Amino acid sequence: MSNMNDPFSDLALDEEEQLLEAALEKGDFEEVSDFEDTKRMLKEAAGRYRQLNTSKPVTLRINQLDLIKIKAKAKRNNIPYQTLLGAVVHDFAEDRTILKIK
Repeated sequence: MSNMNDPFSDLALDEEEQLLEAALEKGDFEEVSDFEDTKRMLKEAAGRYRQLNTSKPVTLRINQLDLIKIKAKAKRNNIPYQTLLGAVVHDFAEDRTILKIK
């Protein structure tokens, strides 16, 4: 039966986590001499990562007929057309969609 006071008593660790826990218990880790610099660098990196994963509004000129077709497809799929356009752009950026120019 698990210990009610210890939420980690039944925690299952994978192999890497077990190695880290064992090293920590042995005291194999050393304090970083430039801890504040490292901490600042990691905070900046986290902030940039968060910033890269936010939406940014853009203005785009698009053929009227294409927009009508996109809105119709979005409506058939019960999603906002801007969400559909964002998904298409994302898939293209991630090389999941190939552009064919005839």
